[in-house]
Amino acid sequence: MLGRQARTEWWERLPQGIRDQVDGYVLQDALFPAIRLLVDVGLVRDGVGIATAKAIVSERYLHFGDRIARTPESPLDLESLAVRAGGTAGRILVIEAFWDGDTVHDWFVVLQAVTDRPDEQRSLATITWSRAERYLGEDSGHGGRHPAAVAAEQVGGALAARLGVPFHFASPDVPDDEAPRWNPGS
Repeated sequence: MLGRQARTEWWERLPQGIRDQVDGYVLQDALFPAIRLLVDVGLVRDGVGIATAKAIVSERYLHFGDRIARTPESPLDLESLAVRAGGTAGRILVIEAFWDGDTVHDWFVVLQAVTDRPDEQRSLATITWSRAERYLGEDSGHGGRHPAAVAAEQVGGALAARLGVPFHFASPDVPDDEAPRWNPGS
């Protein structure tokens, strides 16, 4: 990976159009397209790989700060979730929570309404660590558990009770994206 000074010099040597495109992605909070663009233009020519591209994009995020249009977080209030669930075309069979993850947010929990129509599963919320912390309150104890799991159990369980359907979370204590998903025969 290039050092900070070398990254700055490489960035400044890029054509203005490429820098504008990267900055445009950053301002839209589109991390992966920004990194991909830098790797696409820099890997063969200058050996700029993912680590250097990620560092440059991180520096651009710091440069723009509050000007970045952040992706809105999912609402976790019961009313909003009930309205989102009510928009499904099929009959809701279960509210399910399951683990997923990526390189930006690490582990997070997806809350979804599973319906009687396989093509109509409705994602209701994505609960990241930071979103869960804000929902639960930073001083709330999680008993050593991931806060996204605690928040998912609270809001998912309440939503399921309100809708009169079961709540399913196969792995609430340990992040596991291969935990068994709900199926009608279970």
